[in-house]
Amino acid sequence: MKLVKIDNFNEAVALLKKIGVDPYGINAMATKTQSINILLSAQPCKIANILKQEMLSLGADAAVARGSVACSIDATDVLLMGTLKQITALTKKIEKQPFGLNVIAKDILALLDNINQNRHILKTSRREIVLGEKTLIMGILNVTPDSFSDGNLFFNQQKAIERCLQMVDEGADIIDIGGESTRPGAKSVPARQEIARVIPIVESLSGEISIPISVDTTKSQVAQATLSAGAEIINDISALGGDRKMASVVKKAQAALILMHMRGKPENMQTGNLVYDDLMEEIICYLQKGCRKAFAAGIEKDHLILDPGIGFGKTRDDNCKIIKNFGVLRSLGLPLMIGTSRKSFIGQITGGTPSDRLEGTAATVAAAIMNGCHIVRVHDVVVMKKIAAMTDAIIHA
Repeated sequence: MKLVKIDNFNEAVALLKKIGVDPYGINAMATKTQSINILLSAQPCKIANILKQEMLSLGADAAVARGSVACSIDATDVLLMGTLKQITALTKKIEKQPFGLNVIAKDILALLDNINQNRHILKTSRREIVLGEKTLIMGILNVTPDSFSDGNLFFNQQKAIERCLQMVDEGADIIDIGGESTRPGAKSVPARQEIARVIPIVESLSGEISIPISVDTTKSQVAQATLSAGAEIINDISALGGDRKMASVVKKAQAALILMHMRGKPENMQTGNLVYDDLMEEIICYLQKGCRKAFAAGIEKDHLILDPGIGFGKTRDDNCKIIKNFGVLRSLGLPLMIGTSRKSFIGQITGGTPSDRLEGTAATVAAAIMNGCHIVRVHDVVVMKKIAAMTDAIIHA
């Protein structure tokens, strides 16, 4: 006798086939092996009560507030608890019911599709990138005098180019170039200054390296200039909230776009309100808002990547919670990236300066990959490439 761990539908099918289950039985039973918890926020009591009764009728359950049954409260969160088979059956039972239950059914089905999507195709202006088969390594290059870890190390143009080429040799899959520091407390620099820092590097590299170049900027002027010079990805830490022209620039260039969660701006993000009612829900809602802006501008879903914004308006514990609960971001149905490399929350736990945080960074990278991350943004390409390869091997074993 042994306990069996089944992480996804495909693993369930493989085990049932190994047992020798009839094909019809496999289809019927695979969905019973996975338990799913779905939280619906602030539902009217009449909706909550219907969902509760329908879930009970399926042998599952739904948690609601005590006052929901008597409708002595206006609304309640609803936690649906059941197997994949039961949750799917619920959508069939409510898809034609009134009070907006049909919309809830549609949203649940979309969520189920998203969490079962293990492979993505990311499109840039020059290529299609497969995500999900192995973790991609994004190498960081800051051509700034004041970045928290490597500020002024590669401010010289020739040193910056040499470092990029070195990261390519080390196995980087993407190079991310930034001309403005986004460390806590950093002030914004004019677009012309950012362009002057970044453009020579992009122009020098675009014809020399075969991997995509990403530019870390919130300014549409910088994005337009660097995309014209050969960049393929814009890494916007404001999730289209910093410049209303950014989305149209990205759309016109057919570039890929990274949307990140952040409270405030780098200048004040760690001194403002760092208390979250529900950390992961706020991140998800914020990123969904960014996606809606992108879609409204005509940017297609297969051009987007999402980043929860480690260290951007979060405490040490918040950052750890994000990594622990990273898997819930899969409900958004888009490729996921994380950037933990050498950040201060690691130093708060392990001690040391940014250059002493290699082991802590490695732990965060491995944990994020285990929880569904597709791209890791790092300074130490050689080491993190090995960490990612080992973690990928465990996941795909």
